[in-house]
Amino acid sequence: MRGPWFSLLFLVVGTNGLQLPFKIPFFASQQQVLEAPQVPRIAIVGAGAGGSSAAFWIAKAKERFGLNVEVDVYERNSFVGGRSTVVYPYNDSDTFAPVEIGASIFVAANKNLWRASEEFNLTRRDFSKEKEDYEVGVWDGENILLTVGNSWWDTAKVLWRYGIWSPRQTQSLVDSMIKKYLTLYSSETPRWDDISDLAEALEFSDMTQKTMLDYLTEHGVSQQYAQELVEAATRVNYGQNVDQIHALEGACSMAANQATGIKGGNFQIFEKFLEYSKATVYMNTRVESILPLAESSKYWTVKTSTQSKTYSSVILAAPFHQTAIEVPTSIASSIPKQPYVRLHVTLLSTTSPTANASPEFNSVSYHGLIRDGEWVVKIFSEEEVSDEYLTKLFGEGKVGWAHKTAFDAYPVLPPTSTFPPVKLDHGFYYVNSFEP
Repeated sequence: MRGPWFSLLFLVVGTNGLQLPFKIPFFASQQQVLEAPQVPRIAIVGAGAGGSSAAFWIAKAKERFGLNVEVDVYERNSFVGGRSTVVYPYNDSDTFAPVEIGASIFVAANKNLWRASEEFNLTRRDFSKEKEDYEVGVWDGENILLTVGNSWWDTAKVLWRYGIWSPRQTQSLVDSMIKKYLTLYSSETPRWDDISDLAEALEFSDMTQKTMLDYLTEHGVSQQYAQELVEAATRVNYGQNVDQIHALEGACSMAANQATGIKGGNFQIFEKFLEYSKATVYMNTRVESILPLAESSKYWTVKTSTQSKTYSSVILAAPFHQTAIEVPTSIASSIPKQPYVRLHVTLLSTTSPTANASPEFNSVSYHGLIRDGEWVVKIFSEEEVSDEYLTKLFGEGKVGWAHKTAFDAYPVLPPTSTFPPVKLDHGFYYVNSFEP
């Protein structure tokens, strides 16, 4: 069993909570709005990254082209941002900065997030300046195979173990992928109707149809490098091994140059997207069904527990099979069930400056001091971590605060050549079709 171990002494903290800094209109009346809308009206289901982004870009289109469109956003949770959430050590927001549970970084190649941070005057954190002296270790379930820091000697150790070709070739392949991806932000953006067309236009089909291990070894990267250093990245970022995950997502796990996050939590970007959009947002509202207004109608009725409302278009920005939303059978059958990695996240504080190696986790990372002599630590694991295990890992009486949660963190990403449709029907679109 391979189980890479990461102990990263980085200062990775945030400084805000989940309270919305702006007023959202709530409408929970029982009024039924079932006539065709006089003004085009769009429903967005989900207020995570995808849904809030859709609302934002619709607002931008309204400004640019003078469109008259109403937008409603439905979110079943009490917070915006989806998987991008934070918690406070000891549940004390007055004393401690928040810690990200998921979606903790983005990179310069994520141009829309980068630009949004500037447009909304949010502070990006420079992790390269925040990090302390650190050490990274790769654990194979029995032994620590390699430990490296940021000195010339550590670089020499990597070259001694793997040679110069494998690291350079891997970086070259990742750089090539990023260069092709960045055409999406340029005038050279390809036209596409579904994700398969887009993958082909960007020359990603070969990557999505092979495992990361096969793709790297076919390009001359050693199996040892792939299954040690590259796999450490795929397990930390996506909870999957290089012989399981397809090469496109594997390459994304290695594309961490200029990694950053928003001071106070990345969720603030998505809150700002919704604030800017001026959409009507229904929080704590579960959508029960999305069905045609009539058999031959081009309009859609979105039903919740409190109301039904008719829309010209609907954007589903949530994993369909996790929503339990009723849709026409023809649409439901066109969306294959997408499995997810069930990830257990344990956040804790400890007075122990190091952790004892053990094979029961995907990664253990130190995220800096929260006060003198006490560090915040994040553990990713496939099973819930017991209190007894934490004592074994850090020592008796050395764990202060702990927060445990589990969620479907990432789609399972084996090689594939097929994707769910983006356009499910006339006026009905599915954001999560890109996930496989």
